[in-house]
Formats: sequence, structure tokens, C-alpha cells
Amino acid sequence: MRGGVAGSGHPVSGPDSALSKDHSDPAHAAPTLPAESDGRTRPGGHAHYPYAAVLFDMDGVLVDTAGLHAQAWKETFDETLRDPRVGAAQTPFDVAEEYRRYVDGRPRSDGVATFLAARGISLPPGAPDDPEDAWTVHAIGNRKNSRYHTLLAEQGVHVFPGTLALLQRLRIGGVATAVVTSSGNATPVLSAAALDTMFDVVVDGTVATERDLPGKPDPAMFLHAARLLGVPPSRAVVVEDAGSGIEAARRGGFALVVGIDRGGNRRLLEAAGADMVLGDVSELDLGAVRTDPWQLIYRGFDPAHEGHREVLTALGNGYMGVRGASPERRADGTHYPGTYLAGVYNRLISSVHGRRVEDEHLVNTADWLWLDVRIETGPWWSDGGLIVEDERRVLDLRRALLIREVRLRDEQGRRLQVRQRRVVSMQRFHLAALETTLTPLGWSGTLTVRSGIDTTVTNSNVADYAALANRHLTATTIRHVQPDVLLVQTYTSQSRIRIATAVRTRVRTGDVRGRDTDTTAGIPAHQFHLEVHDDHPVVVDKIAAIATSKDAAIASPGSSVLGELDRVSGGVAELLPGHEAAWRRLWDRFRVQLDTDRELQLVLNLHLFHLMQTVSPHSEDLDTGVPARGLNGEGYRGHVFWDELFVLPVITTHLPAVTRSLLEYRWRRLDTARDAAARAGLAGALFPWQSGSDGREETPTQLYNPRSERWMPDNSRRQRHVGLAVAYNTWQYYQSTGDRAWLHDRGGELLIEVARLFTSLAEHDPEEDRFHLSGVMGPDEYHDGYPEAPGLGVRDNAYTNVMAAWVCHHAAATVAELAGTDGDELLDRLGVDPEEMTRWRHLSRRIAVPFHDGLISQFDGYDRLSEFDWPRYRRTYGNIGRLDLILESEADTTNRYKLAKQADVLMLLYLLGPTELLSILARLGYDVTAEQLTRTVDYYLARTAHGSTLSRVVHASVLARIDPTRAWAVFREALIADLDDTQGGTTREGIHLGAMAGTVDIVTRSFAGVRFESDRLVLTPQMPPEIRRLQFRLHYRGHRIDVRLDESTLYLTAHRCTATAVTVDVDGAHRTLGGGQTLQFPLQRHPTTRSRR
Repeated sequence: MRGGVAGSGHPVSGPDSALSKDHSDPAHAAPTLPAESDGRTRPGGHAHYPYAAVLFDMDGVLVDTAGLHAQAWKETFDETLRDPRVGAAQTPFDVAEEYRRYVDGRPRSDGVATFLAARGISLPPGAPDDPEDAWTVHAIGNRKNSRYHTLLAEQGVHVFPGTLALLQRLRIGGVATAVVTSSGNATPVLSAAALDTMFDVVVDGTVATERDLPGKPDPAMFLHAARLLGVPPSRAVVVEDAGSGIEAARRGGFALVVGIDRGGNRRLLEAAGADMVLGDVSELDLGAVRTDPWQLIYRGFDPAHEGHREVLTALGNGYMGVRGASPERRADGTHYPGTYLAGVYNRLISSVHGRRVEDEHLVNTADWLWLDVRIETGPWWSDGGLIVEDERRVLDLRRALLIREVRLRDEQGRRLQVRQRRVVSMQRFHLAALETTLTPLGWSGTLTVRSGIDTTVTNSNVADYAALANRHLTATTIRHVQPDVLLVQTYTSQSRIRIATAVRTRVRTGDVRGRDTDTTAGIPAHQFHLEVHDDHPVVVDKIAAIATSKDAAIASPGSSVLGELDRVSGGVAELLPGHEAAWRRLWDRFRVQLDTDRELQLVLNLHLFHLMQTVSPHSEDLDTGVPARGLNGEGYRGHVFWDELFVLPVITTHLPAVTRSLLEYRWRRLDTARDAAARAGLAGALFPWQSGSDGREETPTQLYNPRSERWMPDNSRRQRHVGLAVAYNTWQYYQSTGDRAWLHDRGGELLIEVARLFTSLAEHDPEEDRFHLSGVMGPDEYHDGYPEAPGLGVRDNAYTNVMAAWVCHHAAATVAELAGTDGDELLDRLGVDPEEMTRWRHLSRRIAVPFHDGLISQFDGYDRLSEFDWPRYRRTYGNIGRLDLILESEADTTNRYKLAKQADVLMLLYLLGPTELLSILARLGYDVTAEQLTRTVDYYLARTAHGSTLSRVVHASVLARIDPTRAWAVFREALIADLDDTQGGTTREGIHLGAMAGTVDIVTRSFAGVRFESDRLVLTPQMPPEIRRLQFRLHYRGHRIDVRLDESTLYLTAHRCTATAVTVDVDGAHRTLGGGQTLQFPLQRHPTTRSRR
């Protein structure tokens, strides 16, 4: 029914999100839920939202009819423009440019009038019932409507799955829903899409005409829908995909205005006033609050986003990472407690679909958080005995403190306020703590609290690994050391790492009437029976200590954790001062400030936060690499890939000693890499694509495709370029620090062994005097061979070849840098002779790079592949990040097409920049211009699926150097990969650490133009116009340097120190900077590569 209740709607009343002790205030009453939901968060749990209503636009948000509308408009307008009555000849209607600008989101007659006016055509408005052959605005609109209905009948309606899933959750959660659309076709479209019972109210173009409501961008239609729902705009959300709709919602004063960008319209939607812009409704977390750059806030509860929230609110200190899971929960398909220790791996053997599979995983260790509560003798909170009325979580990024506030109610109506503070100490890295404050609201009586350690945990965070064996902990021993101290010790089943976890639980400011041990939940626990009084808080402190047999300077893990507990008498309150001081020091080093919107600053702060707590100062003393998914999930099995290429540049400029330690993870595994090379018939070191505990290749050889239910070969171990990432970071560390001793002792060895690998892999063609590399895969990952020879790798991948030339050049440069005794000793130690060095130099000048049509080819023969039908696959599948799986399920292969999962050729510009890349190509004998590089960038931008979060990082960085005006939109997309979980729900499996660090690197290395070369600190700023001021700090050769930029000036201030003054090059101007000095440089807006064409 238009303009009123359309389906079996639910009441729309609900609680405000702010928690209140006034338990009698009706404004804070429990939400009225549908009959099938009682509000208890049993396994999985029902959602409860901070808003009372959500209003949806229809076309492009609910259903994918935009293509049908665009086709109908084009046919109608093209016919109109050909009519001789128009006068002067007109170009056809441009769907890409004119559909969004003039007609999308507007009533039909407004769309016609707006478009015709833009073309300088004036027609009488006519009347709504004009026949289609009349020469009026309304007649043309009617003609378009008829064509749309014909197309609708022929092609049907596609419902966006993410929107449907949210609608279903909103209905269960008791949130009112409405459709507000300028279209007059809401009833037939919703019926065809089987959505006609999903909305309480429908306000469409027909209702607007009947009620004389002006169309969008006027807010009248939205306000009318809100009135019918009985919900004030201040408690309602609008979801729109058109700028006119966004503007209408903003003008209407709605609490949250969400833009859906399915086609590159982010800027338009943001300019119209959207609070957030997402790629799909599936990314919408209605509880997310992003108004404070130092706080990530979540209100309410949504099971669809809980895993995502747990990862983004995780805490860590480099030694351990703890997901932001609710302490009363165990793994249940929605919640997933996880505590991960850096470098703690275990290997299991599984039988999967008839195959024997051996995998090594980062281990999910015993859950120390577990804490539960009940009122009197009622059911436990974890068993559904307490109803969640309201919930709010705050991650304080500045203090690295997670705060949770929950208001509960039992079946007798008794309310309990819960406030929890959680910390993983950055000062004392073996310690973490949870403080729980319980306040009865309106009653007195008994509370029971149980606190324990869950050792039944498994590795079951990743759905794709469900068929794998997942129980890594064994031989559990339990000791109740004291009435309030519990010690649990386990071993990993294969690696035999002993892990000790001790917790101490103490009740402060409360009356303990009794205590006992409890294992009824299958978890060893201490139980406390408390006498509580109305509005009198009881504080329960739980502190945990964790140690393993891998740790240094301990007698045993068990004695170590008990000793750690003995050194502190309190909990969170005692740990906080030292913890906060440690974080102040880190933020003092790492903070990046942009003069831009608060959400962008929040995301940068969030990315820095996760980077610092994954790779922290404590990492310096650990034998650990850079886990691609951090320490808060099990994605990629916790393995180390090439992501350090994106992470270490940021770490190097702030904590160079930590970069050195992370590079030594690779150095310690050189013998394993040498063995791998020898088995392949090669020299040097062949580093694995996936690395874990000991440096062997951990990449599976087979990949199961759930789409086709077939096994696919996984040949990604052919990505030999991972060694090039190690070499690149080694040289960047040296350039930043000037650490000659480390270059001599370890870094030089890494560079030389990688150079050896590629010189042994290369084949020399004496006729053309060119070296060629065969059997490799580039970063793209979608081409493991040619269509006629899959799995055998490709020939002359441009990225691999150019970087092989780079590493051979720098291996020789390393020897020259260490000229004299140090260099001679290095050569002698590694057995390098003059002939080998000659081969390095030869390859660095004569390796082949393929080209086609004046562009750098991704590999030899790339130009012979077929073009890919991007529109059809996007229309059919939506998310096409895994085209390898999609095409295999169609008995096809990515090897046949000109496409890429992620940046490949453009990685050269990302690492080297245009100037150095052109220099290397010239040294190789290729005369390439800047204009050719720009065309190369455009070519591959159009052929990339962005199946990796790293892809947009690379593209934004590259664009920043050649065309900053285009970089900003791609940079914004790169920023939100984890915040909005844009990769199809993968963030619940762990952060994408490389992408997080990469976005920070874009700001410093690309926008500010920082790089290290030839013993100089070089800055070539290329700030996009959206940034007015930028400030950060970096470490260079013993100096801590403050960098400040505005639109006209760059300031460099070196802190007082005794380090030797350094040479600074800003836009070609050379100056010397010493401790305590400030330098000032006028800035010029650089012409882009594109503008020089």
C-alpha cells in the first residue's frame, strides 16, 4: 500500500544508544521486538540497532534497475534528439556522463526537463496524462516509462543480495523500513522482486503526485515517509545512491545519510552531504560512529558485522594480539574470541575431499578473557539469561583502550549495567587485563561471576578452512594456584611450543559471600558469589599473563607467568599509566596529521594503531616476520607474504631497529631459502611465497573452488618476486639509517643471495644480448602460465625483470659501498668472484622488458590475450575480486584474458617512481617517455579487478605521482578496505596489514614525496588539492625530523641531536640539515605527467 503500511511491519520504538542509569526512563526502554525474537543474544544473537527506521531509495539501492532505466532513457532521449523539431543537430544521450547528472533520482518529468534544459531545448510541460506522441515534457516521460516497463518484463529485476540481507536483519531486529523513490513504478518493481512485504511504508512518485510532494532534492518525500512511520528524522537512516537523494536526506535532518556508490560517484555523493559512502549495502554497519578521529565507536549489535568489529577493535602489543570479542562469548558462528602470539605456529594434517593436506597455522591460543555473569540463580548471560537492551563499544586509539558498555535485563525485569575496560599492555608485553564494573539498577540481591580460561579453542575463524583439522592445543594441565589465580599450560601438538596462561580474578568494592571453582561450561573457572545493592558498582579485576617456551630469559613459561602476576597487584587501573605512556611515545613517532575531514583522519589513525600494535618495539626481540593479516585473525593461516614491502617503509622511518629485526626473520631463514633454490636447480636464495615458522614454502599446491566443487592447482609459489621485496626493503633500510655494520653482516648477504637467484634463473640470448626470465608469476596472480601452457609460469614478467635488474645493480652497489676490507670480507664470506659480479652488472643492463603499442607489457605475449567483458561479469557477479574462481567454474581461465587481480606492471612505478623507472629502462636500452608511462597507467587501471586490498594502494600511490587530481578518489577507496570490509567480508579473518600501512605510505611517500636515495633525504611533494596541510615525523640517519607542508611551503625541523648533518633535496634544491635546525622551502605545484603530454 503506497503512503502507508505496506507489509507486516514491526513497531518502530526502540532505545537510544546512550546508556543511562535511569532504568525507569521510557526513552531507554527495551525495543519492542517481533514475536520470533526475544532479544537474547544466544549463539549468533539477534541484532539490536541504534536507529528506529531505515529509508531506502529503490533503484540502485534495493534493486538493480539502473541499467534498465538508463537504457530506457537513452532510447527515449536519442529518439527525441533526432526529432527535427529540436532544431540543431544533437549528440546522442551519454549514459556515463548525463544519466547521473540529469535524470537519476529525479521524478521523470523533472529528469526530462533538466536534461533538455542542459541541451538548450525548451518544451511545454504538458500534463501527466499526455499521450506518448505529444511534444511535451510529460509525454516524453511517459514514453520512457513505457519503454522501461517493456524492458522490465523482458529482463526482470535483480535484488542486491547485501540489501536483502540487511532488510531481513532489520525486520528481525524490529526496525521499521520504508521505500522512498521518485519512480512511479515502485509497486510492480517491488512485487517482481518479491520485496512487497518487506516495507512498512512506500512513498513513490505516484504518492508524491497525489500528495503534491516536491521531488528530490527536496526532503518532502523522505519526511512524509518518516511521519507515516512515526519516527523523527533524528532517529532514522536514509540509504541513497543519487546526489539528489543524499541532498534531500541531509536537508531533512536525518540522523545518518548513507551513499551507495556502484559506479565511481563517491565525490558527488560526499559533496551532496553523505555521512559515509559505501560500495554496497552489505558494507553498512548501522552502529558505526565515525565523528571522532581518535575513537572508533560501535552502537548496538549486528551479527552480520560482529566479526568485523572484533578485528577492528582488537588490541595487541607485538607479542600478542587479542580480538575485540565479548568476554562472555565462545566461538559460535557470530562471535570469535582469539588470542594470537607472534611466531607461534603449528602444523596439522587433514583429509580434505579425498586429499591429504598439510598446513601450518598461526595458533589461536587459550582464551583468557572468558567472564560470565548471572542474576541470583537465573541463567547465565552466555546462555541467554540476560537480554541486551543497549550496547556501546569504544576503541580509544590514543590510549589503546577498549571500553564496552552494556545494559542488561533478566526475565524478571531486573536491570544490570555492565562497563568493561580492556587493555593489552604495551609496557609489559606479557600482560593483559579486563576490568568489569557491575551496577544493579533498581534492585539488590545476588550476582554470580565466573572467570576462567577456555582451552577448548580451535582455529575456525576462516570458513574456507572449515574442512581442515583445527585443534592445535594439547596436553592441557590446570592448576588453581591460589583462590584467585588459575594457571593453564598447553602444548602445540606438532611444534611442541609450551604455552602458559595465568589469570588472577579479584573483586574490588564488592561483598564476596562465597567462592568456588567451576567447570560446568567445560572451562576451568573461579566463581564468585556477590551481594550487590542498587546503584552500587562492583568492580571485578581480571589480569592475564601469557608466556611460551619460545621466550627469552625465562626458566619456564609457567613460572614466568606467575612471576608476572606477582609483580602487579591490581588490574587495568595499575597497568594503564605505563601502558598509556608507551603509547604516547609511539604516537609521538608515528602520528600523521591531515587537514581534511574527521573520518579520513580516523581511518589513518586506525591504520597506524593496528600497524603499531602488530609490529611494535617488542618485535625487535622476537623472531617473527610481518603477518599479512596481523595478530587478530586466521586469514592466510597467519603466514608471512610479500606484504612487508608495504609495511616496512613505514616502520623504517619511525622504528628502524624493528625493521632490522623483521629483516632478520628472513636472514635467519637464508639456509632454508638456499636449500629451496638448490632443489630447483638454482643458485642463491629462493624465499617462499608463504612463510611461517622455519621459512619453508607453506603455499598449498591445490586450491578448492567451492563454486565448481573442483580442485584447482595453486601455482602462486612461482611468485619468485618475494625475494625482490626482501632485497628492496634491505636497501631502503640501509639508505634510511646508513647502518654499514648491518649491511656488512647481514643485509648485504640478503641482497647478494637474491641477485644470485635471478642471475641463475635468467637465460641469456647471445644474438640479441638479452636475458630472459621464464616460469614466473607476477604480482597479478591471475596468470600462472599461457592459455596453451597453464601452470608453467610466464616469460619476462615486466615487474620481475625490472626489479631483477634493480637487485643485481644494488648487489654490486653494496660491494662498492663497503669498498675496502669490509667489502672484501663480504665477498670472501659468500664466495663471490669477479666473474659473478660481472654477470650481475651485465643482467642489470641487458634484461628484457616486453612492450606492446608503446606500453610496458605485463609479460611477453600479454598483447595476444583476449579482452575481458568487464561489464557483463560485474553485472552477473557483482564482486569479481576472485575472477580465477568464477572463470574456473565456467570451465574458463584467467590465463586467456588481459586482466589482473591487482597491480603488476604498476608496482614498478609504486616502488621506483617515474624518474628512477625511466632511468633503469634507459640503462637497459629502452627509450621510454613519461607520456608512455602515463598511457601504461591508464591501460592497466582499466584492466584490474582489485581482488586484493593492496591494489588500490598501489594505484593511488602511482596516480599521486603522475596525476594527483585523480589520486584522491582511489586513495579514499584504499582507505576504507577494512573499515567498510569492502573485500566481501574478509576483514573478520584479520586486518589487511599491508593495505593499512600502504595508505599511510601514500601520504608520506607519494603526497609528501619522501624517499631515500644516494645518501640524501629527498622530498618532491605532490599534494592533491583536497589536502591543505600535512604534518608527520620521520627518522633519518639518526635524526628525528618534523615535516610540515601547506599549500605553499615545506618546513623541516630536526630535533636536537649529535648525529651528523644530512643532505636534504626538496624539488632539486639541496640544503644541509643539522640537529636543532629548521629549513623552509617554497613549494610549487608540479605539472602532472598527463599535463605535459
